[in-house]
Amino acid sequence: MGKRIAKEVSIAIAEAVKQCKVDVIAAYPITPQTHIVEHLSELVASGELDAEYVTVESEHSAMSACLGSVATGARTFTSTSAQGLALMHEILFIAPALRLPVVMVVANRALSAPISIWNDHSDIMAERDIGWIQTFAENGQEAVDLVYHAFRVAEDRRVMFPFIVNIDGFNLSHMIEPIELPDQELVDQYLPPFKPKYKLDPRKPISMGPVGIPEIYIEAKKAQDEAFKNAYKVVVKAWDEFERIFGRRYNPVETYRMEDAEVALLIMGSLAETAMTAVDKMREAGKKVGLVRIRLWRPFPLKDFVKAVKGVKMLAVIDRALSIGATGGPVAVEARSALYQVPGRPRVVNFIAGLGGRDVTVEDFEEMADKAYFYMKKKPKEPYEMIGVKE
Repeated sequence: MGKRIAKEVSIAIAEAVKQCKVDVIAAYPITPQTHIVEHLSELVASGELDAEYVTVESEHSAMSACLGSVATGARTFTSTSAQGLALMHEILFIAPALRLPVVMVVANRALSAPISIWNDHSDIMAERDIGWIQTFAENGQEAVDLVYHAFRVAEDRRVMFPFIVNIDGFNLSHMIEPIELPDQELVDQYLPPFKPKYKLDPRKPISMGPVGIPEIYIEAKKAQDEAFKNAYKVVVKAWDEFERIFGRRYNPVETYRMEDAEVALLIMGSLAETAMTAVDKMREAGKKVGLVRIRLWRPFPLKDFVKAVKGVKMLAVIDRALSIGATGGPVAVEARSALYQVPGRPRVVNFIAGLGGRDVTVEDFEEMADKAYFYMKKKPKEPYEMIGVKE
């Protein structure tokens, strides 16, 4: 299968990208994703990776170069964080509309101001409706495996959508973890060469991205939306194939100790492992608490999510981004919408935690679960509560 060794997660991700045999990398360094593209530049410079490394003047240019590259049929990768992702914003909408399967790793980081280089999910939640398939990694091994999966899904001719793999900045990107990089033969078996249905070629000219007049624009967006929703089946099938080849199983939604849970914590990303410890402690105290973790964020796995929380009385959604002026964090708003017409649905209580890299401890998760129990009897005064605020 491969050798399991201790490796920084960012370096392991770069090695996985190398194993995917990318043709072009266009990137601009920004903390905390820099180690990914830095190591890729070293691999290209040393000749270990036969690819073009495009050094650009900004993230806006990086994504523009990526779209030009993948449009010609080149397997293409980039990575960014926070302000860099925000600077890409204009170009990010073009990739899914033109069905250009770029793969990007986002090392999630808080957005300024105040300036913060530490982790939360505010950067990617500002991009949740851009039409990119998105997954969230819990640990280093999953981050690496999701890179292989991203290329497999994005380049499938039934999909042809760009793909973001989210990893928590510093919490994952700079951690050294035991990671298994599979043998190249297995990666080649899982990931076939990229063969786009359409590409830019002077010998066979086509147009990409012409003007969409009002008479055709909404139909184009309808077609994009339907194709995006249908990508769910390919996402799951690619995980089935991943398990067959590599022996590790992934699902759109994961659960932990949910067999008889009355209260469930809902979370995404690396803090799920801390939350599991809290769940174990509360179980030892006789409280029926479980955990639900969303791995596939877009397209939202509606049926999997509803099934995962079935029978729960209270769902405590932990958001790591603040939707200022809204009725809750983005994950909580999504959860409430998904459960709105479900008979016997759990009540949703929302907590905002870990903004700007603030530690979220086992005790914090226990506090949130206890508050969810309390809110079974008494409705909260506000639609969401911020945890750990010094007042």
